[in-house]
Amino acid sequence: MHVLITGSSGQIGTNLAQHLMKRGDTVEGVDIRPNTWTDEINYKILNLIDVTRGVKKLELEARPDVVVHLAAHAKVFELVKNPARALENVEMLFGVLEYCRLNNIPIIFASSREVYGDIHHLITHEKVADFVVAESPYSASKISGEAMIYSYFQCYKLPHLVFRFSNVYGRYDCDLERMERVIPLFIKKIADEQPIKVFGRNKVLDFTYIDDCVHGIIAGIDKVVTGEIQRETINLAYGRGNSLEDLVNIIALALQKEPRVEYLPSRPGEVTYYVADITKARTLLNYNPETPMSYGLRKSIQWQKEMGIIK
Repeated sequence: MHVLITGSSGQIGTNLAQHLMKRGDTVEGVDIRPNTWTDEINYKILNLIDVTRGVKKLELEARPDVVVHLAAHAKVFELVKNPARALENVEMLFGVLEYCRLNNIPIIFASSREVYGDIHHLITHEKVADFVVAESPYSASKISGEAMIYSYFQCYKLPHLVFRFSNVYGRYDCDLERMERVIPLFIKKIADEQPIKVFGRNKVLDFTYIDDCVHGIIAGIDKVVTGEIQRETINLAYGRGNSLEDLVNIIALALQKEPRVEYLPSRPGEVTYYVADITKARTLLNYNPETPMSYGLRKSIQWQKEMGIIK
């Protein structure tokens, strides 16, 4: 199988490419920045905005069997401060969608739990997303992306699979100079005995270990390429929630450090409660996440030690 991954230098893209190549698939990647983790992935530097605006073409070595579109500006609060990046997310997707339409290639789109907004259900099912209200420019960009993809099936019968990810963490998520992610940031600062600020002490989120996420994506790739899936939207998460206070305490316990923590109110645009209903993923993809946060954090800390990121 030949797979095109946009955003191939990011955490999910790098892990996904490695897993696919390990099982014998061919991977081509596209990203706006170099991959700082590995040189084994075949990718090219390309700004997808230039493709959308007709400045450059998406020229590949071979026609892919599927496109996995991961490329996006992330980090909710950063897009609150810079909302133009949210518009660029939609533009990037449009260029990729047009490539898929013109070449009749199915697409897998990386959406987010952010499309559900800040609601307080015990569990969040795919059918309850409210597309009338967006909590942030980032969530609006993912809602817009999903709407665009759905329209391409209605008008052009373009096969698609939308994954709504939730707080993916683990190997290759430590690029703190480019973008601060909560888990690697907390691990680094607690390990170095530095103070941390937690925005939302009782905020409950569904943290997903990277290997579980990648196994779900690969199962989706296989189903889309064979035609077993034509149009689906699926939550991909662990299926249980943990508070940010739990997160801090588990990291501190694993590191055997006393955390220096200041708890502050949640920031504008941030979701304060989310737990995914993963029934559809289990049913359609035989998805069975195996990594609770307590174990995943220990694996993340061990990997950071092996990489020399922390001592």
